[in-house]
Amino acid sequence: MIQLKNIYKWVNTGGNKTFLLRNINLTINEGEFVSIMGPSGSGKSTLLNVVGMLDPFDEGDYFFLEKNVKDLKEKHRSQLYKEHIGFIFQAYHLIDELTVFENIETPLLYRDMKSSERKSLVSDMLDRFNIVGKKDLFPAQLSGGQQQSVGIARALIDNPKLLLADEPTGNLNSKQGEEIMELFSKLNRENDVTIIQVTHSEKNASYGSRVVNLLDGRIERTSTDQTK
Repeated sequence: MIQLKNIYKWVNTGGNKTFLLRNINLTINEGEFVSIMGPSGSGKSTLLNVVGMLDPFDEGDYFFLEKNVKDLKEKHRSQLYKEHIGFIFQAYHLIDELTVFENIETPLLYRDMKSSERKSLVSDMLDRFNIVGKKDLFPAQLSGGQQQSVGIARALIDNPKLLLADEPTGNLNSKQGEEIMELFSKLNRENDVTIIQVTHSEKNASYGSRVVNLLDGRIERTSTDQTK
């Protein structure tokens, strides 16, 4: 599903290159559940944003569903993202002017779908995340945990092939966090959803079948859980 070959990403500071990612080589097959770990500043979120086509890279090749992302026009990259990828952001990225219901509904607006069908799917998500009573509120009226729940519901509503999650449980209490990880595990097992999560939590990482450790923008090591 995903193949990264010799990926480099840098920023220019004072005429010098500061590398964010260095020589990343990584293959992720459909149906895998991969955890990316590493200290702050190691490039975890940058790598996730490159995989999610939200950030460009400077050198190398990235193949997504056998298409070379580097060769795609912006319109085609955007179409691939909308059709196949759900993204759970650490900073929520909810739309302030939209209600909870409208935020969750947003990915479905790009689909040829009746309004009644959209409403039914959103209602199911509201129920699943126990936020039915919040549906008419705006993001600013929610707690951090509630905003994260809305962000997760929005990412899942369109049944993505690939789910990218940046510290998905960072703003949730331990019980909520465990429920979300169990949900991810179920989606991965039963729906064959490919999941890549960035996490600092060893416990969360253990839900995946493979851990990729980053250090200073490089892959330091990869370990596989043989019990999965």
